[in-house]
Amino acid sequence: MVDDERPVLELRGITKRFPGVLANDHVDFDLRRREVHALLGENGAGKSTLMNVLYGLYSPDEGEIRIKGDPVRMRSPKDAIDHGIGMVHQHFMLIPVMTVAENIVLGNEPLDAGVLLDYGAARKRVEELARTFGFRIDPDARVEAITVGQQQRVEILKALYRGAEILILDEPTAVLTPQEALELFEILRTLVREGMSIIFISHKLGEVLEIADRITVLRRGKAVDTVPRAGATEEGLARMMVGREVLLRVEKAAAQPTDPALRVEDIRVLDDRRLEAVRGVSFEVRRGEIVGIAGVDGNGQSELIDALSGLRHPTSGKVRLGDRDVTGASAGQILDLGLGHIPEDRQRRGLVLDFTLAENIALHDFDRPPNSRFGWLFPKRMIRRAQGLLRQFDVRGGGAQTRAAALSGGNQQKVVLAREMARDPKLLIAAQPTRGLDVGAIEFVHRRLVEARDGGEAVLLVSLELDEILSLSDRILVLYEGRVVAEHGPDVTEEELGIEMTGGRGKEAVA
Repeated sequence: MVDDERPVLELRGITKRFPGVLANDHVDFDLRRREVHALLGENGAGKSTLMNVLYGLYSPDEGEIRIKGDPVRMRSPKDAIDHGIGMVHQHFMLIPVMTVAENIVLGNEPLDAGVLLDYGAARKRVEELARTFGFRIDPDARVEAITVGQQQRVEILKALYRGAEILILDEPTAVLTPQEALELFEILRTLVREGMSIIFISHKLGEVLEIADRITVLRRGKAVDTVPRAGATEEGLARMMVGREVLLRVEKAAAQPTDPALRVEDIRVLDDRRLEAVRGVSFEVRRGEIVGIAGVDGNGQSELIDALSGLRHPTSGKVRLGDRDVTGASAGQILDLGLGHIPEDRQRRGLVLDFTLAENIALHDFDRPPNSRFGWLFPKRMIRRAQGLLRQFDVRGGGAQTRAAALSGGNQQKVVLAREMARDPKLLIAAQPTRGLDVGAIEFVHRRLVEARDGGEAVLLVSLELDEILSLSDRILVLYEGRVVAEHGPDVTEEELGIEMTGGRGKEAVA
């Protein structure tokens, strides 16, 4: 609830240019006290760039920033922090081997005798801060051992510890489960009641309408409009974001499945702790169908995908790709036999961030024609092929010779999609394929997955987005605690799936 119409923050005419790209074009934006102001836009619309200008990571080419009416210059994040601004980035800035308390106080540590870290004082301050804002977090836990949702709370507590009155959240739900997203919204409402002002960067229309007081839409670097939440609709916001009507539901004909492309027979897979994460799973995916796997994160999906793609070996059972037994085969061998894999973590598994886009697109087949011959690489051919795919998949923010690290998360995802789908695989494993994408890109990806199905490919879809599973899948398997507990057709309800995903008994249990 906004309690003051006067802005605590104003951005006036912010313009930021990069070589060949006008990222922000005279953007105006303001934020009021006790307000959640959402910044909405497609991938590459300029949302993160605008906030990086505010946070001192970029210097604007034109325009000014005002805090409580006074013009300020942000030369670095330290300047932003000194002016009461905190930022939680889409990819967290935490040190995994350090504890929660150590991460929160890092750079502003309480000292014992002015020299050594006073860990007891640090722990006490973190506990007090967590209690004040209702955060459930163990100050002594190592960051590498806590969930993604808890890591996000650590990032928010870091900002609060430094006295932030304005909090920037960049795509805060991109890596969260639906349950964790709801918990985050409760935290944000508590922060607003305590006097905070929040900038919520997102591309998820439903979440924006749930949490925001006002919504500003950016399109291709320009501010299109600022509207109150009251009266706003998903269809209207999508139209402002993309500049055209967007289909929010997938249109597809009934599947025409043929022979099995994948057979999984009673496989068991261990996780990194040597505990059984996949417990006797059996299913098949036929050519010409999309099989969706629904489940709360951490119920064996990641280990199952690793086993199917050769990144982890099952302890028992069989995996057959077409008529070949690939149980225990390497990732390279399975890819050569016709697997396409869109991994759930594009930065760790999907891309080499220091490579160019052309090099990333050629990763699977750099050592064969037309990319190379007799051990000689042909970079120009790689670049030409990449240019065509980047246009086809509407990758923005760079060209074939741009480093992958320079792209936004959503555009990095499009590069992975372009590489995997262009190979015309027999089986495509799509794990969280639209994570971090905007509505226009989601519509595009969904259409391409359906086209792959209609072209005779088998698609295994693993997603935490229930509406995506329901919209795309011809058959749905529910995974709970490493077992397939139910199988459904596409007419199952979200409520039924939700019950089974959390341990309720499915009427069609298959395990």
